[in-house]
Amino acid sequence: MHKKHYNCVLLLFLFCLTGMVNAAPNNDSNNPDAARRIDLLFDLIGYRLDLMKDVAATKWQNKTAIEDLDRESVVIEKAAADALNFGLTPASSRFFFAMQIEAAKEIQRYWFDEWASGRDFVPPNSDLDTEIRPRLLKMGTSIVEAIADAYPITDRSLANKFVRSIYIEGLSDATKHALFRALFEIEKFGTRLDQIVATGALRVGTTGDYSPFSHLEGDKYAGIDIELAADLAAALGVKLSLVKTSWPTLMEDLDSGNFDIGMSGISKNLQRQKVALFSETYHSGGKTPIVRCEDKSKYGTLDQIDATSTRVVVNPGGTNEKFVRKHIKQAQVRVHDNNRTIFDELAKGRADVMITDAIEVTVQSRANASLCAAMPGKTLNFQEKGFLLPRDLIWQQFVNAWLLQRQGEGFITEIFDKHL
Repeated sequence: MHKKHYNCVLLLFLFCLTGMVNAAPNNDSNNPDAARRIDLLFDLIGYRLDLMKDVAATKWQNKTAIEDLDRESVVIEKAAADALNFGLTPASSRFFFAMQIEAAKEIQRYWFDEWASGRDFVPPNSDLDTEIRPRLLKMGTSIVEAIADAYPITDRSLANKFVRSIYIEGLSDATKHALFRALFEIEKFGTRLDQIVATGALRVGTTGDYSPFSHLEGDKYAGIDIELAADLAAALGVKLSLVKTSWPTLMEDLDSGNFDIGMSGISKNLQRQKVALFSETYHSGGKTPIVRCEDKSKYGTLDQIDATSTRVVVNPGGTNEKFVRKHIKQAQVRVHDNNRTIFDELAKGRADVMITDAIEVTVQSRANASLCAAMPGKTLNFQEKGFLLPRDLIWQQFVNAWLLQRQGEGFITEIFDKHL
């Protein structure tokens, strides 16, 4: 291809790529799908405010004040944290939920005035602390998710629909309009990188049960990926926040926005890459068995392992279990939930074989003299490890630029050598 033509094609590709990254969903109210999302959001806001009569009744009955600033702060901060999981800016989310609280207090004051004026009082059917408040928090999370799903609301004329759709005794039209305005002005970060820089925090998902990448020493995380996470946070100029995840919930936690990047010795595979992105590879290896040293000669091949007399132990939810389910058909397979104690099952004779990543076999066999690699220097498959990322190309590009620079400087090799 002619160089000039090639450059034109490249520029066109980059233009389209930028459009895909920055394009907002079509939430024009004339779009049926958008209208459904908006209707759901309006309904959820109405359902939550509809509970305020019961809240007021409980406070009236118990002679407690309507305003509870400490409680309001908890609700607002919980909403801001939930909103961040969906890329909504904390400031605009706090403002919306603060406005929603003002609407709630307006309804409660109305009912206090009604009962003080002699209107019949009906005691509430639900307890405020054990039933109503948990429901309110759960609905708050649902509202945040619905806001993110309906974002952006660009049609100001929807204010009238909002006012009409939320009929709650004691709530004024003026407050409804103010609430819609707060909803209309909710903002979303353009990219995950924007979010991390603006909030000053990098949230790293890690399991804490996979040495040498991520493990707990007492109540503190340590390992290769923990040191790399600290270095990435420093490169961004932000604070590191380690978020607990697990192998069975890893992808769900990423999809829910609980963390910005997964760093825990995570294997790259096509199943994960259907719904997420990965960084460039920073370690290559594969699965290999670990056994008691005295049994090395018994389990030198996969056929020897896959015998009815063999007891295979595996941790749940990750690539170890997937490999075992695919390749082990005859042996007895037992799932052990705690990855931090699973090697004790081998050492204490309660299992015969575990198949895991070769690098973990190296670490565990050095830590426990009774355990050995059954196939030293050999692996049963090929795997690469990378950092797990949401579908955000700009964020992926930054992580890759940082990783390649640190690899070129020898820092990655230095960290691996330190832990191995």
